[in-house]
Amino acid sequence: MSSRQLKNPPPLGPRPFLVAMASVCLLAAGCSKGGPAGEAICELAAAGLPVANGDSLVDGSIGDASNLIGMLAGDSASHQVSGRLFDGLIAYDKTLSHFEPRLAERWNVSEDGLQITFHLRKDVKWQDGEPFTARDVEFAFNTITSPDTLTAYAEDYNQVERFEVLDDHSFRATYAEPFAPALSSWASDMIVLPKHLLEGKNINEATEFARDPVGLGPYKLDSWDTGRQITLRVNPDYYRGRPHIERLVTRVLPDSQVQFLELKSGGLDSMGLTPLQFSRQTSTEAFERNIHKYKYLGNGYTYLGYNLEREKFKDVRVRRALTHAIDKNEIVQGVLFGLGQPAAVPYKPGTKWHNDKVKDLEYDPDKAKKLLAEAGWTDSDGDGILDKDGEKFTFKIITNNGNESREKTATILQRRFREIGIDVSITKYEWAAFLKDFVEKKNFDAVVLGWSLSLDPDQYTMWHSSMTGPKQFNFVSYQNPEVDELLDKGRRTFDEAERKKFYDRFQEILVEDQPYTFLYYPESLPAVHCRFMGIEPAPAGISYNFKDWYVPQELQKYSMTATP
Repeated sequence: MSSRQLKNPPPLGPRPFLVAMASVCLLAAGCSKGGPAGEAICELAAAGLPVANGDSLVDGSIGDASNLIGMLAGDSASHQVSGRLFDGLIAYDKTLSHFEPRLAERWNVSEDGLQITFHLRKDVKWQDGEPFTARDVEFAFNTITSPDTLTAYAEDYNQVERFEVLDDHSFRATYAEPFAPALSSWASDMIVLPKHLLEGKNINEATEFARDPVGLGPYKLDSWDTGRQITLRVNPDYYRGRPHIERLVTRVLPDSQVQFLELKSGGLDSMGLTPLQFSRQTSTEAFERNIHKYKYLGNGYTYLGYNLEREKFKDVRVRRALTHAIDKNEIVQGVLFGLGQPAAVPYKPGTKWHNDKVKDLEYDPDKAKKLLAEAGWTDSDGDGILDKDGEKFTFKIITNNGNESREKTATILQRRFREIGIDVSITKYEWAAFLKDFVEKKNFDAVVLGWSLSLDPDQYTMWHSSMTGPKQFNFVSYQNPEVDELLDKGRRTFDEAERKKFYDRFQEILVEDQPYTFLYYPESLPAVHCRFMGIEPAPAGISYNFKDWYVPQELQKYSMTATP
């Protein structure tokens, strides 16, 4: 998938983009059957019990989904749900090195790379029983590329010069010039929509479908109680075979500590742990008897982004000064408990696209003060706060509620900036309002946020100067002609060595310009109840094979006979 997602709760698997207390028996998961009380579930699960269908997985999420039409949603909370309801034409394998068939059983790329022909499976049906055909892909393609569609994901598909339906189960995409991310873009689950349900409708106003979509993925929407929970029920007719887990329940719990209490008490089966929870609160016998925890470097990063339309952030010396004022190692050790790495660029360390030669701006408060003075910011009245032309250097950092690491990071930034004479306030907002009322409207000074990235190095949608419009991902309004040129060139060549030269230089410029202060690459820290078996950690994370997870009959907790 070549799109990006704003990152709120950490996704369980690699996915490129930008939670109320209740009795479990009242949830759509149905009533509890109890399970083997008082026994070490992890030990029982290790006994090799047979595969069985049934049970529910109750997951915790900091934020509610905003929209289940993938092309209209830019946040990971929405995509984690819609990704269960829809499928892409292809998908990355567990090693993240090859593509596997999904809705397309095979595909052919022309020698010059300008044409991709997809041959679709003939046994796929929408969840209302209608057959899935190439006309549905054509409809989705025409929808996402329509200038009237409010989406941040159109760019990859705008590169297609001609879309041709060859027959009911095959189509061809022809590109006017080489486009390196072409194949990966068709891995997106947002490029299929049911033509028979949406044709003739304004996709931006398709509220009923956005709230109750008909997909063709492994699960169907069962219910959505806004701000509380979303429940999915298994699709028994899923073309790749019925998943074993009967129901998926996402409980919206905006506080990570509340989630953790629910995990320990049995109200949740899975969640993304905070570094504090992972390091200090999960090594008890009671926890380890029932919960498995996992750790791997995620495919994303956390950053401080500056609104470059605000006057004080237009001077690169100011942005560089702010970065020099930050001790990133302090954040990694103090906030993440070492479960992450300092970040300098928007590519994951250890990957071929990360520029290992780039030198980050070091922590140097004296250099920060010198740069600010050069930019005209001095403490002329001796009150400890810098000023320029009668204006005090103050600004507000905003972030979202419930993300403990971001909240603590913002507090450290506030302290470090105060040490160089800048007065910073912090405000936290509920996730949906944070995105809609502040980020998307560019209604902020600076924001602590995270990105989950695609595996292709193309970052056009986030950094190109043409991507600063409404609902688009360059919401800090960064503009640099050389970056535009490098991003254009990077997506126009298939030669990896040549592409790397472009992206290496792109990273150098970002370090020079500091439109973001890249803060850290956090570890993903999912925890899952031990009764869930079939989990096989891989470079793709732990959820790439979720269809194969199961709970042995002896360990199942929830009855499927109860109605929501």
